[in-house]
Formats: sequence, C-alpha cells, structure tokens
Amino acid sequence: MNIPIINSKRQYETIAAKAEKAVLDVMRSGSYILGVNNKEFEKEMCNYLDVKHTVALNSGTDALHLALRALDIKDGDEVISTAFTFVATSESIGIVGAKPVFVDIDPDTFNIDAAKIEAAITPKTKAIIPVHLYGQPCDMDIILDIAKRHNLFVIEDACQAIGAEYKGKKVGTIGDIGCFSFYPTKNLGTMGDGGMLTTNSQYIKDRVLALRNHGGAIRYHHDEIGVNSRLDEIQAAILRVKLPYVDNWNKQRREHAKYYNELFSKCSLIETPKELDNTYCVYHQYTVKVPNRDEVHKMLADEGIGAMIYYPIPLHLQKVHAKYNFKEGMLPNTEKNTKLVLSLPMFAEITKEEQETVAKTLIKCVEKTSVLV
Repeated sequence: MNIPIINSKRQYETIAAKAEKAVLDVMRSGSYILGVNNKEFEKEMCNYLDVKHTVALNSGTDALHLALRALDIKDGDEVISTAFTFVATSESIGIVGAKPVFVDIDPDTFNIDAAKIEAAITPKTKAIIPVHLYGQPCDMDIILDIAKRHNLFVIEDACQAIGAEYKGKKVGTIGDIGCFSFYPTKNLGTMGDGGMLTTNSQYIKDRVLALRNHGGAIRYHHDEIGVNSRLDEIQAAILRVKLPYVDNWNKQRREHAKYYNELFSKCSLIETPKELDNTYCVYHQYTVKVPNRDEVHKMLADEGIGAMIYYPIPLHLQKVHAKYNFKEGMLPNTEKNTKLVLSLPMFAEITKEEQETVAKTLIKCVEKTSVLV
C-alpha cells in the first residue's frame, strides 16, 4: 500500500462541485485581480480569526517580507527567530537587509525556546518572529512579555498553523502581525500560491496595502519601492470555498494524531509529539523522533510510506547564511532534533487502516535498525 505524506485529491473530491463552480464564475466574470472574491475572503478571514485587518498576498513568504517592511526593519537591524523552520522565515529577514539571530528550540515542541530569547537581545534587535511549527503554538505569553519590556515587535509566522489556538485565541492574531501561507499542502491550502498578513493596526494594514501594489496607495502614485504581491482571484475563490471546512479538517487531524499516539504507545523507541497546556495544535505535520532516522526514512520509502524530513539542515548551517559565520554546536537542541525528526502521512482524509499500516511499518523499521546498531 502506497501512502503519501498528503493526498490533496481526496480533499478536492469533497469540495469539487463548489470549487469548480467558484472558479468558473471567476473566469466568466472577467475580473481576475483584486476582485470580489479577494475582498470577501479578506472579510471572512477577519471574522474567522477575530482580527481587525487582513491583507491577501501572493504567498506566506511575501507576508513575512512585507511585515518586516511595514515595521521599517532594515539593514543593520536584528530579528530573533528559530533555525528550525523553513527558509522563508530567515529569507524574509535577509530580503530587508536585517540579520537573523537564531535561538535554540524547546525539544518537546520544536518551537523557539521562549526562555532563551532575552539573552539574544542586543541594541540592534527590532523584532521577534516566533514560528508555530507543525501547527503547534509557541509560548506566546513569555514572548509578548519580553517584547513589551524591550520595545520589540512580534511577527507570528503562522504559515503552518491556521486555526491553531493559544489560550483560546487564534495564532496569527496575538502579536503585532500574523503571517499565513495557503500553499496547497497547508491545512487551508489553495490550488496555487497564496498568503495573508493579519494585524489589528490600521497603519500596518494601509502600509502593506501600498507595499503589495508597487509602493503606492493611489493608482500610478508610488511613494516607495514596493512589490507586486496580490492573491489571484481564482485562488481567493477556492479559499472561500474551503474556509468553512477548515475547523472540521483540523479536528480530524487532531483525531488522527491521537490515534497515531495510541498506535505508537507501546514502542519506546518512537517519541510522539507533545502539546503545550492551553494550546490547540492543528497538526500540519505529525512529527515523531526516531533513532537512526535516515535509515528508517529510506526503509519507509521502500515500503511505500511517504514520510518526510522537515527540516534536515537547520537554517544557521545553511549556505545562504554563511556570511554570518554561524557555528555548528551553537544551537544544540536544534541540531540534535534535525537528525531525529520524521513527519508521517497526515491529512484529514487519511483512514485508520492507512494509519495502522504507517504505524506498523514504522515500528518494524525502527526496531530493525535499532537491532542492527
């Protein structure tokens, strides 16, 4: 049995008629950029997240980039974040000319260790970007307290965490700015690229609206260097169809995570995910820790199990950041866990039979490689 990490076709089958009608309506309308669907989706996301303002963009990466631009973070500034995430987080910092300052992770949640942030603050620090990795919320109370005391901005990278909650409040609405991705594999994914920035600040909203449209709030009047970052009208229409389903899809993911936990409960070699108290994780990924990870990963692939490694090389050791001369060993928890993590097939429509096959196969592979060692 071949079981992929995600099966987008199954989700499509549940919304096919509505999505196809929505796309055809856009095609027939003749309005393809910043049309009705874009505006309505922004309103619907405001209601869903309980936030004052949303700005639909071309990608989650653009949301992070324009968040930093809107806060006037620039060359010579420093931004604190995690090296255990996708490169878009630090890439956005580099795009504006700032320096990423990486803090080690909490090995239980894979998120930035909030207790270690304060020691990384310098006079050049302007913001903190906590990443709600795999759909697990960060410890936002500590982060907000540190930011308030040091007069820092907080930009939440919630690109993997649509619908996740911290103490009853949806992530992406807790800091100064939230950033979301609608890449097709996300819990709320479209059928192309897409992203969104959220804020309760009218100033930030207006600034991002101008930045996404070549730096001008008025047509053909350009006040600064901007970008072309607009959510395509067809993608907005698809997202409007999907949005009412996302909470139920997240609930199903949580149920699947619970079942995985049960299936692995008797295998001490496999460490299952942990959730912080007072959080609602949406399991964009179900990520375990296993010994001999690379060998296990290869064996799973040979068995048709589509496990993935997110992420094999931490950002501070990536070539793109070589100019900062970050050293191996500076983030011990990050470096250790990049050699252990393995994300298993996880999507709302996965069946119990498939989960049982994944679990049985993983346990077999882990036990076999451990005996060999």
